[in-house]
Amino acid sequence: MEFSSKLIESAVANFSRLPGIGQKTALRLVLHLLKQEEDFTQDLSKALVDMRLNIKYCKECHNISDDDICNICSNTVRDQSIICLVEDTRDVLAIENTSQYNGLYHVLGGIISPIEGIGPDDLTIDSLINRISNPESEVKEIILGLSPTMEGDTTAFYITKKVKPFGIKTSTIARGIPIGGELEYADEITLGRSIVTRTAYSIED
Repeated sequence: MEFSSKLIESAVANFSRLPGIGQKTALRLVLHLLKQEEDFTQDLSKALVDMRLNIKYCKECHNISDDDICNICSNTVRDQSIICLVEDTRDVLAIENTSQYNGLYHVLGGIISPIEGIGPDDLTIDSLINRISNPESEVKEIILGLSPTMEGDTTAFYITKKVKPFGIKTSTIARGIPIGGELEYADEITLGRSIVTRTAYSIED
């Protein structure tokens, strides 16, 4: 694609680095910005820079947060006895949008995938164990809210073995989510029903 301006070319190149954004879409976005008031572009730029520089990760659940402890973990109204284990923040948002869950979360930061070189030590599993082993912990159940893929099942199996000595119930969301599907793409009704009708998750010794 030929550009009449190096500035436009640079802006398009950077936009097209975003997932799902090709050069044509990037060009449309850049040209749209050119038509807006200068304040609009400055506000957008400031918001992105502020987000990148100031975003934090909750020290308890590792969800994205503005503070050291996120507003979910600090909310005393939520059920402190249940932790829903998820792959990343997108899954937290998806489950929250169902309005069917009122417990806590733990964001793993990924799932076990030997092909991609991701092992248990690359995830926040040790942090989870520390949470449930804390003498002040009220956790009685862990919901394995992981996508029903081979990697998701491998991760669920590993974590279930790790938490078994603590006598904490482990359950998995009902398989209303298609096998091989990604949690973030499930519709809210299906995802909400899966949370409500979760089933026990057990492994053989």
